[in-house]
Amino acid sequence: MRDALFHLRREETESIQSQIRKMLVSAILDGQLPTGDPLPSSRQLARSLGVSRNTVVLAYQGLVDDGYLTARERSGFFVNSEILAGRVHSGDAFNEAPARGPAPAPDWAKLFKLTPSRQRNIRKPPNWHTYPYPFIYGQVDRDLFPIAEWRECSRQALVKKAMDSWTGDTLGRDDPMLVEQIRTRLLPRRGIRAGDDEILITLGAQNALYLVASLLIDESTRIAIEDPGYPDVRNIALLKTRRVDPIAVDEGGLPVDGRLDGCDLVFVTPSHQFPTTVTMPIERRQALLDRAAASRLLIIEDDYECETNYVREPTPALKSLDTENRVIYVGSLSKTLFPGLRLGYLVGSRELIREARALRRLMLRHPASNNQRTTALFLALGHHDALVHRLHRAYRARWEQMGESLARHLPYSFQVPTFGGTSYWVEGPEALDADRLAEEALKDGVVIEPGRVHFAAEDGPSNCFRLGFSSIAVEKIDPGIKRLAALIERHMVGRS
Repeated sequence: MRDALFHLRREETESIQSQIRKMLVSAILDGQLPTGDPLPSSRQLARSLGVSRNTVVLAYQGLVDDGYLTARERSGFFVNSEILAGRVHSGDAFNEAPARGPAPAPDWAKLFKLTPSRQRNIRKPPNWHTYPYPFIYGQVDRDLFPIAEWRECSRQALVKKAMDSWTGDTLGRDDPMLVEQIRTRLLPRRGIRAGDDEILITLGAQNALYLVASLLIDESTRIAIEDPGYPDVRNIALLKTRRVDPIAVDEGGLPVDGRLDGCDLVFVTPSHQFPTTVTMPIERRQALLDRAAASRLLIIEDDYECETNYVREPTPALKSLDTENRVIYVGSLSKTLFPGLRLGYLVGSRELIREARALRRLMLRHPASNNQRTTALFLALGHHDALVHRLHRAYRARWEQMGESLARHLPYSFQVPTFGGTSYWVEGPEALDADRLAEEALKDGVVIEPGRVHFAAEDGPSNCFRLGFSSIAVEKIDPGIKRLAALIERHMVGRS
């Protein structure tokens, strides 16, 4: 037998048995194992791979159960020819295209109506967790996540009786259990009351924002955004209209003044401004609502870190103060569960949610029903509340350590976030190039997020950067900030 076909690259995230199965399935489906030839005996393959014979036997038996192999008494295991039925092979006569002369390739640059890849976006190293000092925003600390509880909720969602509620195509409907949990558990914490028909489950906050933009923005729409602000909102709006007005934020967030005159929409992050972390005072929130009522202005409120207020009594969401249904509320579970789950929710008028649901159906029908049900169980069983309390304790310790370390190593460069949250916004010396600093810091094991991408102007301030602390251990914060301060000093000396 051709032993060269069988080679394992040991993966920490997979069991040996799973890796053997994957290797054999790949060889079978790729046609590398002829149906008439026997596979190596379990003893021979175990010796070749350096694994237990029982592991190989279990892998073989699993493939027999699933129809990939057949077992013949005293002969061994063979590829089941039926598993390859119906597959097109490259050598089949009907699959051979007639010879043609060279044809010009499509001119994609002229065909594209949109080129979102050219927009400025936040970039993060995919292997950020391998760096010793990951001051990265929006990621989770796996040590804080209750994986056993999440696994139990997944198991409950997979029992036969529960499967009936999510295995079918629900068209545009959401899991009623998850909608109920959002309506009765999450929204009341923000002072929001909503009916089931005023809530839509989305694939994260970005999906909610894109749905709203698609329904409410065209080339004639004028939208005001915060500056610096959330790049994804700016980019989504720019795909729909060129009338995007960036308004510089101050110590109270987005100013409410004449710059909002003539706007149709305004996007705000009042509870925890993105990315500067300042909180909009209650008086300014009321002023924004009054101006919206007088000017027939719609407000999109992104309450992206609503569950990470551990410093003071939470201020009510802008939506909770809205008496005219002018606020469209966007929430997300990414900051407390995990960003890879991609679950968020949109709260608005019945008319808006009806149209957003119909549009979502054309895009993706609905978020995966099994994920919705697992999340609903996680909320209903109290695991989410317990997780929030755990995160508050961990984040407060990191928040305090970040403040102390920045005050010691980078004084006068930051403002302490009064809300809490999971990041600090830092303004370095005016001559600092944070993009270059980020590149140099990576070489020294420090991950930071340059801030220029958050400004609307491409030549915006280059001296700002964000330091996240949701995924770095508290004992790593001070040495990481100390190392970063030394890099900044070296960087500034090199520019002088």
